[in-house]
Amino acid sequence: MDFLIVLASWFIFHLFFTEAINMHLRHLGLNLVVAGIILCTFWISIFVISGLYKKLYLVSRLDEFFKVFKSTSIGALILYFMWDYGEQASFTVDRSILLFYWAFVFGITALNRFIIRTVQRVYAQHGKGLHRTIIIGTGLNAKVAYDDLMRNKTLGMEVLGYIQVNGKTVDPTIGILEDEVIGHLDNITEIIESRKIQDVLVAVEPDRKRDLIEVISKVDHPDITLKLLPDFYQLVIGLNKTNQIFGMPLIEISPEPMPLWEKGVKRLMDIIVSLVVLVVTLPFLASIALMIRVDSSGAIIYKQRRVGRKGKSFTMYKFRTMNLDAESETGPTWAKENDPRITKVGYWLRKLRLDEIPQLINVLRGSMSLVGPRPERPHFVDQFKVQIPLYTRRLRVRPGITGWAQVKWKYDSSLDDVKEKTKYDLFYVENISLKMDLKILIITLITMIKGKGQ
Repeated sequence: MDFLIVLASWFIFHLFFTEAINMHLRHLGLNLVVAGIILCTFWISIFVISGLYKKLYLVSRLDEFFKVFKSTSIGALILYFMWDYGEQASFTVDRSILLFYWAFVFGITALNRFIIRTVQRVYAQHGKGLHRTIIIGTGLNAKVAYDDLMRNKTLGMEVLGYIQVNGKTVDPTIGILEDEVIGHLDNITEIIESRKIQDVLVAVEPDRKRDLIEVISKVDHPDITLKLLPDFYQLVIGLNKTNQIFGMPLIEISPEPMPLWEKGVKRLMDIIVSLVVLVVTLPFLASIALMIRVDSSGAIIYKQRRVGRKGKSFTMYKFRTMNLDAESETGPTWAKENDPRITKVGYWLRKLRLDEIPQLINVLRGSMSLVGPRPERPHFVDQFKVQIPLYTRRLRVRPGITGWAQVKWKYDSSLDDVKEKTKYDLFYVENISLKMDLKILIITLITMIKGKGQ
């Protein structure tokens, strides 16, 4: 609909300002239809970057209006400064007509989305198109949340039942029936998959806040929207950003904090940097390979299975820095300071972080990124998922050659180290941005130059 609307706006614009537009088209060597398609592609790109296609479900019509206003205004400004391309004369008058073009695009796009949001709202009020939802908790808060959702269908949730967090029986005085409790938190993954759940609302009691860590750890699905029902204290101190619809405040834990355009730029940067480094350093890499071969027996490139984004395993490549079969007797174990398994060449490769360069192959293949949490072995991931709360949330993003935890904390040598680094990893996952990636890359380069790697 957006594509058709901006295309129609272009023809309407041409109808009113035929002479001025045709003059520009002749200079650019374009006809009316081709120019229209180019402009439509331009506008859709602006809409994507501005987030108009993110969180499309039951968006406030007023919020939608302001989002359309912002995105069309940005697009009009870009066109304004590009308008004089190829012209030789004065453009004061010509540029002024872009105000009318912006009005066409903004007005019709805003009207279209207003109609769509209104239809969605009417459908929701009649109980149609609602998200399949479960409520975690069986106390008074859970019952209040259920009643609010049933009264306000425009919240967009169809509650299928309650999930029990602990072994307590349901208090009949609250008003929750036994058959409304459809399962226990231990079986949450099976319940989500079998019932095709889309939203999960956490409404535990104030005295059971210790259960929140367990709940968030187990409800770690990238396609599920997780909402928390905050208590009065959280709202007053303002530690959490809440969305309030029809008087029901909700804290939403966003699975995708990075805007779409930033994710695209991040991936593009991964590819370009990896290609440039691999090509430029190719002779140097050959020298490193030769030194590894002369220094000790064994393969030059060390291959190992690691756990990546969404728990999918992949083969990671690094320059070998340890003796052959270093873990043949001990099994998987952490490296330590002055580790006797490290070769002479391997010591310097680790100091300068040069052993990481082959991982750029993993970056090109999409298994890793330049920046992200350190990829860990399946053996350790299985342990940490049980021992460290929220550990699996670090698997929401691609693992990285370097990362916030790597530059802020020492090399893993114990479970306590892993717990500390997990805090940094979770901070990165929840605050991921291009700015933060650039900061981490700069710190990593400084570490390499100073030879402070381990």
